[in-house]
Amino acid sequence: MPQHIGIVGCSAEGAALCYRTLCTEGPALLGRPHAHPEVSMHTPPLADYVDCLDRGDLQGVADLMLASAHKLARAGADFLICPDNTIHQALDRVLPHSPLPWLHIAEVVAAEAAAQGYRRLALTGTRWLVDSSVYPDKLAALGLAYVRPTEAERSQINHIIMDELVPGVVRPEAVATFQQIIARMRQDDGCDAVVLGCTEIPLLLSDANSPLPTLDSTRLLARAALRRAVAEG
Repeated sequence: MPQHIGIVGCSAEGAALCYRTLCTEGPALLGRPHAHPEVSMHTPPLADYVDCLDRGDLQGVADLMLASAHKLARAGADFLICPDNTIHQALDRVLPHSPLPWLHIAEVVAAEAAAQGYRRLALTGTRWLVDSSVYPDKLAALGLAYVRPTEAERSQINHIIMDELVPGVVRPEAVATFQQIIARMRQDDGCDAVVLGCTEIPLLLSDANSPLPTLDSTRLLARAALRRAVAEG
């Protein structure tokens, strides 16, 4: 039997896409229709996370993540994933007290970038994420370079994520804004791929419409969880 995957949710759209990926891609890995590992998810109100992030309270973020972790452990999960890049800032505070092991979303993305031979990545996500060391640390460990958007671009991206994508609003204008930013980073900064470092960005972008190859953190995390669940089950 595959291992039981626990999802520590944060925002709805990213968590839902991760869950759907587990369910829709499970059959190919397990070799029979409709098959996927057992999955449980817990998420507190997103407002609780946003309140902590707004005041820079990473311990508060960690406490919320740990509360979910303990509930998922009681539900029988074998390991945990969090389909939210931003709150991975607090994971170092979580791990010493967690009842279960975790996959790290940035480690998964960095490993895929290295496997694909990319060398210089455009980093997109919320302002909290892009300003943090979540991705720089994991990319540097594999010898990968990265570029952050400009201050103005970060503000545009953050607005689209928090005010549109998180509530489930997808506008053509938002697609165009992301495309313009990524195209500029390709031309001006020499980036050869883009990290979709918010689990809602895949609602807008994919390899089909991005000026750079995409590293879809949501689906890459789900696929890594599927592989682990099957390999260790």
